[in-house]
This record gives sequence, C-alpha cells and structure tokens, in this order.
Amino acid sequence: MNSNKPTLVILAAGIGSRYGGLKQLDTFSPEGDTIMDFSIYDALQAGFGKFVFIIRKNIEEEFREVFNKKLEGKAEVDYVFQEIEHVPDAYKNPERKKPWGTGHALLMAKDAVQENFAIINADDFYGREAFQTMAKALMETDKTSYNFCTMAYLLKNTVSENGYVSRGECQVTEEGYLTDVTERLHIEKTADGIIRKDEEGNTIPISGDTVVSMNFWGFTPKCFEFGTTLFKTFLEENKGDLKAEFFIPSVVNEILHSGIATVKVLQSDAKWFGVTYKEDKIPAQAVITKLKAEEVYPKNLWDNGAN
Repeated sequence: MNSNKPTLVILAAGIGSRYGGLKQLDTFSPEGDTIMDFSIYDALQAGFGKFVFIIRKNIEEEFREVFNKKLEGKAEVDYVFQEIEHVPDAYKNPERKKPWGTGHALLMAKDAVQENFAIINADDFYGREAFQTMAKALMETDKTSYNFCTMAYLLKNTVSENGYVSRGECQVTEEGYLTDVTERLHIEKTADGIIRKDEEGNTIPISGDTVVSMNFWGFTPKCFEFGTTLFKTFLEENKGDLKAEFFIPSVVNEILHSGIATVKVLQSDAKWFGVTYKEDKIPAQAVITKLKAEEVYPKNLWDNGAN
C-alpha cells in the first residue's frame, strides 16, 4: 500500500437510540446502499487507501459480510471494537449501558492506524468534495507533525427537520485555524430560527452561519498522545456518572490548548444529510435517488471498479 495514502476511520459503534435500530447498516436505495457506502466510495476516489471501522463486537459479522466484499481488491480493511468495558478496571461499571462516546472510539483505533487519517460518522453524508479536500490535506501533511485539520460546515446546512442534533460549534481565526470547539448536544430548527439548549435547558438562538464540526477530522497519529491522558482524567472526574460521554471535541480542545498543535479549518459548502431520526430516512433516500439520477454516483457503486 502506498504509505502516503491516508486511512479513513469510520465511527460505527453507536447504538442509534433516537433512530430506533442499527442505522449504520440500514439501506437507502434499491441497490442496498448504506450512507457509509457513499463516504467510502468518495474516499476511495479521493485517494484513501485503508478503511478502519470502529464497531461493537456484536455487529462484527454483519459488517464483515457487507464491507469485505465491497472493498476486496480495492483497499485494506480493518475492524476495531469499542465496548463499554474497554476502560481501566477501576472505572468499569456493570450498570453502564452505552459506550463512552466518540473520543473513546477514536482511542480504540490507535493500534490500527499508523498513517495520517480522517475520522467520520457512519451515518452522515459529507459530499465528495469534502473527501477530496481532506485527502489532499492529509497527503501533504508530515505524519510526525502536530498539524491537524477539520472539515467544517455551516450550521444551516446540517440541521435535521425532524428533531434536535448535536454539533461542535467552532471558533475560527481569520487565518482559518480553529481556536475552540464546543460540543452542543441540542441544536434544533424552530419556526423562529435555529436554537440551542444549554445544560440547564435554556433556549439560546444560534446563527445558521455558525461554523460547525460534523465529526470529520483529519489527524496525524500524534493525536493519540493527547487523547489517552485526557481520557484517564475524564474517567476520574466522571466516576459516578453512568451517562458521561467523552467526545472528540474534548480531545481537540486539549490539542488546541497545548500550544504545540494546530487545527486548520477546511470548509465545505455541501449540504449535509444524515439519519438521526427514523423520519430522516425518506428525505435521505430522495437525495440519494437524485444523486444517482444525475449520475453523480453510478447506479451500482461497487460494480464499477471504484478504485
């Protein structure tokens, strides 16, 4: 494998409680495409050479069945597992029901990733141009450096019509570097505009032109240095909280505040779509049908030698 080819890490261990099922493998076209298929197809075209799926052990068989076939002969594939018990013994709690969040998932990929890599959500559609921009940035970055990046979107292009979503609100300098990212766990479209709710449940208006992260980050392997220490601190501070989650933005903020690393903001004007809620499925299917009709994608993604 060309060592300069970046890896794509896909966050697919989520339980999909708001969606009501395993949305990672739900299909959105008569040809049986998942949302991930489009990200993988675009990433292959853009020059990514390896795909690492972060999943739960109990869905490994289904994942291998679906993706090993599709990617055979096209790219290297690896699977890593995010489980509730993948924490030091002192912090294991049999009462905990959900994994520890995206930051914890990122750390699970540490041994599987030796190259520059991007990380994405399984259930978000990011657009081809975003993968091209990200691949180029990663290929031009020294993998021993602390030069990271993120693909940012305008909030108004990333909200669901069917309920609230989580987004990372980004503060960006005039030179295009990230200075801070805040995980907003409740952003919602209302009749009066877009609002967010704070931890106390207060409603605060938020501009549609706010720059947000959709969990599409570009890292060198150096990012793992920050995450491991930070996760230990997080576990110590949240010992008694069964629902506490460790998010990638926490790792990124640690990276930013360290003073030794930078995060360049790459912008995409693409209109995101994804599936947070069951009701998001029909509009997602409509977009996919349209993209295929316009021949942005072939009818059968994996019969056309996407290399």
